[in-house]
Amino acid sequence: MSTVALTFAIALATVLTTAALHKLRAGERFAAQLAAYQLLPEAWPLSTLRRVGLGLAAVELLLAAALLVPPAWPLAATGTAALLALYLAAMAVNLLRGRHQIDCGCGDQPQPLSAALLARNLVLIFAALLIALAEPTAGLRDCLVALPASVVLVLIYTAAEQLLANASVLVPREAPDE
Repeated sequence: MSTVALTFAIALATVLTTAALHKLRAGERFAAQLAAYQLLPEAWPLSTLRRVGLGLAAVELLLAAALLVPPAWPLAATGTAALLALYLAAMAVNLLRGRHQIDCGCGDQPQPLSAALLARNLVLIFAALLIALAEPTAGLRDCLVALPASVVLVLIYTAAEQLLANASVLVPREAPDE
């Protein structure tokens, strides 16, 4: 179980780091994405939302680093699951409001909210909970298997994210009138 947990921990740490870097690189854009969710007070200026984004990025980086330390797995993985559940709830609330068109804020490419994003977050939460329940040990054999396996998981995740982003820009074309 520790090999699987280590694999998921490395993959989740990579996902969290990538998400944090997005927030740090595109701070103004992420602040606008936060505002679009309409879950924070409307009176908050963009500069305050930017600080919220920086705080989220800091939490993501802290969790990513902690996921790489097996003794910290129970706390780090639980925190990761909670953060992902918060993101899932924000997306779900807006989907229930019928606000599919807003950008999820998940990365560099715009992606409108969708059930697929909710499913993605559920899978990530499940992986985090598996880590939280695992025996927090990792030996050399675990590392030798987990490193390449986590690379494969991250590549699959990246491909799925790209497919979701591409699906949002593909528009069905109508057949020409004959």
